[in-house]
Formats: sequence, C-alpha cells, structure tokens
Amino acid sequence: MVKLTRQLLLAALLSLSSSAVAQDNVEFPPKPPVRPLSPAEAAKTFQLPPGYRLELVLSEPEIVDPVCMAFDGNGRLYVAEMRTYMPDIDGTNQLVPGSRVSVHWSSKNDGVYDQHRIFADNLKLPRLLLPLADGVLIGETDTNDIYLYKDTNGDGVSDEKKQVYQGGPRGGNLEHQPSGLTWANDNWLYTAVNNYRLRWKDGQLIKQDIPGNGGQWGGTQDDDGKFWVVNAGGEKGPLNFQQHILYGQFATRNQFEPGFDVVWPAMGLRDYQGGPGKSRDDDTLNHFTATCGGEIYRGDQLPAELKGNLFFGEPVGRLVRRSTIEVNDGITILHNPYPQNEFLRSTDACFRPVDMKTAPDGTLFIVDMYRGIIQEGNWTREGSYLRKVILQHSMDKIIGRGRIWRLVHETTKPVPAPKLIDASPKELATTLAHPNGWYRDTAQKILVLKQDKSIAPTLTEMVQKHENALARIHALWTLEGLDALTPDIIRSALKDASPQVRRAGIRASESLTDEKLQQDVMALAKDSDPSVVIQVCLTAKLMKWKDHAKFVNLAALGAPSKGVKEIATQILTNSSEFPRELGGTQKEMMHRGQAIYQELCFTCHGLDGKGTAIDGPTGPMLLAPPLSGSKVVMGHRDGLILALLHGVTGPVNGKTFQAQMIPMANNPDEWISDVLSYVRNRFGNAGTFIETKDVARVRKESAARTTPMTEEEIFASAPPVLANRKDWKLATSEKADGLAGCIDGDLKSKWTSEKPLNNGMWLTIELPTEATINGLRFSFSAGGGYLTRNLRVETSADGKAWSKPVYNGGAPTNLTEIAFSPTKARFIKITQTGSGDKRTPWNIHELDITTPRSVMP
Repeated sequence: MVKLTRQLLLAALLSLSSSAVAQDNVEFPPKPPVRPLSPAEAAKTFQLPPGYRLELVLSEPEIVDPVCMAFDGNGRLYVAEMRTYMPDIDGTNQLVPGSRVSVHWSSKNDGVYDQHRIFADNLKLPRLLLPLADGVLIGETDTNDIYLYKDTNGDGVSDEKKQVYQGGPRGGNLEHQPSGLTWANDNWLYTAVNNYRLRWKDGQLIKQDIPGNGGQWGGTQDDDGKFWVVNAGGEKGPLNFQQHILYGQFATRNQFEPGFDVVWPAMGLRDYQGGPGKSRDDDTLNHFTATCGGEIYRGDQLPAELKGNLFFGEPVGRLVRRSTIEVNDGITILHNPYPQNEFLRSTDACFRPVDMKTAPDGTLFIVDMYRGIIQEGNWTREGSYLRKVILQHSMDKIIGRGRIWRLVHETTKPVPAPKLIDASPKELATTLAHPNGWYRDTAQKILVLKQDKSIAPTLTEMVQKHENALARIHALWTLEGLDALTPDIIRSALKDASPQVRRAGIRASESLTDEKLQQDVMALAKDSDPSVVIQVCLTAKLMKWKDHAKFVNLAALGAPSKGVKEIATQILTNSSEFPRELGGTQKEMMHRGQAIYQELCFTCHGLDGKGTAIDGPTGPMLLAPPLSGSKVVMGHRDGLILALLHGVTGPVNGKTFQAQMIPMANNPDEWISDVLSYVRNRFGNAGTFIETKDVARVRKESAARTTPMTEEEIFASAPPVLANRKDWKLATSEKADGLAGCIDGDLKSKWTSEKPLNNGMWLTIELPTEATINGLRFSFSAGGGYLTRNLRVETSADGKAWSKPVYNGGAPTNLTEIAFSPTKARFIKITQTGSGDKRTPWNIHELDITTPRSVMP
C-alpha cells in the first residue's frame, strides 16, 4: 500500500483513504445486489432534523452523473455532467469527450425546472463552471485551459466558444485536478487544488500565483470573501480555513471540536479503500474519507441557525455534514452540532452528495451523483479491497443516473426567479444589500463585468452610509473591481463600526499604492478586535512593508489576544525562502515543486514532510511515511523517479501503509523533476536536483512497465557501485590524514581538508584495475545543508594524461550525484573550482563510483 512514502510525496495523491489493515484474509461472500431507487423511493430514505425535507429538482434522464452546478444571473441552472465517469469498474474510456454541461430553467418562474437543454456537448469530464454576464466559463479534465461558451440566440445551446485562459495540459489523476471555480468578493477567481488565482480583464483571465489551498472537490466563500475548501485524500475535511489562502496555509491546534472528523452514517457498506479498519462493527464508516462539495450557506429561506454554516458531502458515508463556525479570539473553530449524528443521512447506498450551492430561491441545492461506484479507477484495480466489495454487491452495474435536491424547511416560502443579467446598475447596486448572499455576489459580479463606472458615486455613498455592513463590504469591493477605489474610500472603511468592514478595508487597501494609506492601516494593529489585528499583520507581510517582521512581532506583543499571537507566530515562521546557495534555476524549481507539494502531496505526507497522522484501527498511525531522511528520497534519483512514474506497492521500510501510491506518469517531465527536487531539498534533506532529462531517460527506459514498483525494485534500480573501495588509493592536494574515512561505509566518519574550501583543491582516486564508470556520489555531510561548491571531474588511464572534464559544475547539496557518459578509467581526479563560504573545509563523508546498469527493473 502506499508505503511508498519515503519515496515521494507521492502518496499525497490518495484520494479516498483509509487505515492500514490486514485485508488479505477478509472474505467476500456474494451479497444481494444493491438496488438503485427511484427519486420518490430515495426521498423516503433521507433522515433530517425536524421541519426539514429534500425536494427533487432534477433527475435522470435530464441529468446523468452530475458533479457540480452554478446559476446565472437569471437563475438558470447549469450542471456539469461527467457522463463517461467510471462506466465500469475499470473506468474504460472514461476520458473520451462524451460528457456535457446542461442548462435548466422554469418556464413559469415557479421553481419547477421544466426546460432542459444541452448547453455544451462532447466535453472531457467538465469540472469548472462559472456563469458570467453573457456566457459561461467551462474547464475540462486534463487541461488548465478555460473557455467562455456563449448562447447568442437564446435557445439554451451554446453556439460560440472562445478560449479565455491558456493554462496548457494538466496531468494527474482526475480526482486531483481543479474544481470549485468561485468569483470571490475580491473579484479574483479561486479554485480548489490550484496554487494560483485568476482575474477577468479585457475579455481574458490573467493569472497570479498564490499558496496552494489543499482542497480537492468544490469551493465556496463566506461573507468575508474567505475561500473555503475540503479535502478527501488526507481524510481531513475542511482545511486551511483560519485565514484567506492568499496569505498562506494557517492551522491551529484546536480548530476542530474533539471528534469532528468522526462521521455517523445511517447505513453501512464497506465500499471504501480502507476496508474494515475504517468501519464500525455495523459496517458504517467511522471517519472522513471522501469529503467534498463544500458550501457556506448564505441564503434567506432556511432557518437563521443555518446561515454562515459550512455544509459538505461525504459521499462514501451517504451523508451531508453541517458545521457550525465559531470565531473565538481570532481563531476559527468548527463544530458538528449533532452529537453522534449528522444533518443529512440516507440509507440508500447510491446517494452520493458531491456538491452544494446556495440557490437564488434562498434554499440549498445538493448535487447527488447517484451511482454505485464513486471512487475513480485507480482505487478499484485488480486485487484491491474496494474492487472485491464493489463486485460483491454488484455496484458496478448502477450507472446512468443523477439527481439534484433542494433543501427546504417548513418555513421556506417560494420566491420569484431573479432577473439580474439585464438589471440597471442602480438596481444591481441596491441588490448588494439583499439578504441572500447569492444575490449580493451575483450583482457585484455583473457590475464588475459590465464596467459601468457611472455607478461609482452611488457605491461610494453605500460604503460610507448604508446601514447593512454586508452591503458596505460588497460596495467596497465593487468599487475595487471598477478600478474606482480611492484612499479616502478605504479610510472610511477602516473607521467603520463593524470589524468585518474594517477587515475588508484592510484587504482592499492592498490594491492601492499609497504610503500615507499604509499608516492608516498600521494604526489598526491596536484595534480592539483580534481579527482586525490579524488582518493588519497578514497584509503587512503580503505587501512586504519595510520591517514588516518587526511590525508583526510588535503587534503580537502589544495584543492581549492569544489568537493574534498564534497567527502572528505562523506569519513570522511560515517561510518560503530557499537556501541562498541554490542558483536561480534551482530556486525556480523549488518554488514550482513547493506549489505542487502544497496542492497535492502534503495530504498524505504532511506540510512538514513527517507524514499525516490519522486514527488507525489500533491507535494513531501515519497515512504515509515521513520524507525527511527517507532512504528512497535520498537514494539514487532513478529509484525516486520510478516511484513517481509508476507508483508504489507493498511495504516500505518494513511497514505497510494505508493505500497504494498511484502512478503519476501522465504528468510532464518538468512537473516530476520539480516536485522530486523539492522533496529532496526540504524537510532537512539536501540532495542533487533531478533534471527533466533524468525523468525523460527513466521514463523511456521503463516504458514497458505496467505495474507499481516495490521498495526492493526501487533500490535495485540504482546504478551499481564499485565494490572494491578497500583497494582504492586516494591522494589529495591537502592533508592526507583520514582519507580512508570517506570510503569506509560509515557516514559519521569523514576526510576533511581542515583548511576552508578553496579553488584548486583536488582529490584523486586510483582504482586497482581499469573500469567503466558513469558517475560519482558524494556525501559532503552526515546530514542536510548546503555549501557553494563547484567541481571538475576528469579521468585518466595512467594518472598523467587527463581527459577533458566529464563533469564541470555545481555541487551545492550535501548529497550530490554526478552523472556522465560511460567512460573507461583507472584514475579519477576531482578538483574544486570555486571557493566556499571562507569558513567551511572540504569535507567528504562518503564517496562512491557508479557503473552502468544492465537493465531497468
């Protein structure tokens, strides 16, 4: 199972996880086939608090395999349908362009969706969906490109398609690709997974890099405009919600009530990768494993107690979790208000809630993918526990269905459909005060898209005088989107009686360059509200104010709030700086690799590379092995590349982890080299960077392989080393005492030049006989670290006539692998061609010489 851990951050990939258990001895006797229910039958299986019920909005055949939805300004409902997703247990042909986006509306404006059209057809598993003022943004699987689809004649079918963002191909499992496209308060578009945000400008989307959010499927924002995501692969549920992701990934120790990640399904069926270890005696799921589709409910037709709550699905548990959000002393804490229960549960094995949205009618819509298999094919392979359960219950036969439900309460009242697309700027400005957050968001979006600045005076007056704090916030951000924001308007917000508006004012100030305005923002470091003080500190670091670290430290020292101190500490210590010894190209690789790791790999391996801790059947356990000091990570580069290309199975370092690491070969060579180089040079590691040519070579050499790697095969993939080190003769330009210490097999012993590393220092190796060699492997230290080094390597048959350099370049990492074309040699000369830090001597703890491998494992 995943064990591959050390190998890479690879395990990070698992999506629907579970605990390590001995599954081999589990028997799978035939069971009665799971029977799909009609919508009317399914409605009877829902368990909700008193007064609530689900009403059917849409079902098959109008929609099939719905995965996400969005409303346009007139309330028309767009649905992304992954019609080719897992048509059988192997996912045969699921990536063919046979999916679609459909659109639905009510001809009588009574909430009954009786009109249905195929808006965009022949798509590859569409996953991004966002209506604008005159079209719909759509993104598909295996690409970062985004297109704007327009219906120019009003028949409900798009007839114009224009690329508005060119992101290029995207690899990786389809469960780990972007989703949840959200137009947020700050007029930027955010998605789960991606480490960048987008902004609409002049008919195109422009990109800005930001920290990865760790989300997986779905995204939402709260009234402040903070983007929320949930994660499935790491069994985490909601994550990175303490602060807006723009400022980094923040988490606190007690951000969940005890037991928050324990789920309480109404029915038990062990169709999840973890098997018995992730279930109770009654076969019910006992922990998050597939959380997705989060939505902050911001409507006005359900009881007030639900407003501002986070809802998300657990499709493997056939339930929807309601989470209340408490902010105490600037720290956000999530609760399940139903002890040993859930807000929504079903006894229908095919109920698969995967997305939720606050609707224009003030209710909550829930997308039910309604199917037998919910996990993607990488988790249903031959030999997997999950495959056996699926076949045991004939769940692979249940396809071609899908529903959307409306959550209502006995107090819910019908409301007319919205008409915002053609509303006047004045009408849209008035709508910014609507009690339904969907209306406020949509009105702001349309105002910004239409760029009619004549409304700016009205909006300015709203910021200054409107009685509704949320209206003031939306007016502020609309002005920002119209490029009509001024320092004086910001100052008005900074002085607002509502801390929520003051926070928005601080954030909005980031869009202006005004040194005097900075002083006004800095003054709020003494605000009485901890959340305001925290926002000032976040802005100080983001905007790189002069001496911002000192400012943040003083703000924390001067605040009585423990929450301010906790977040300020993370602001000061969450550094993305990389060692100065690394070159510009290497730092660029580290930045790209870090983005990939924080998007994907951290789920299983942890942000600190120590492995994600989860509850196992017998106590705490790690979801995947630590990467720090990992023998696979710090072993030969070829083994690490093979692990990521082909995946890993079986024990790692003598332990079996929860799930199998899946192959990542469909990612480009640069992607693989970036993330592996990052892992090799983070978490206390310091190893040679992996180049794209290395990945391309290993990919070609192992092209015939179709099965995951074992740990034994990973180690066996390393080029063999000369085994006759005891017969080598070493010489040096420096002190020769202790030369044997670098070839004795003991990493703790070493040879040292004693004098600081300097240009011209050399070391030679005389082999007992001539050999064909193709590389050197140095351990310059017993641990991690870096030092500016440049080496020239030459070879000779007689120790007198030296070849042209077979290598001439940098060696800054304390574990350095040098590869060159196979060459015959008896003598090798290693010369230092640059100076170090003027203090550190030339130390070599271990030195190996590699020879060509006969065949790739």
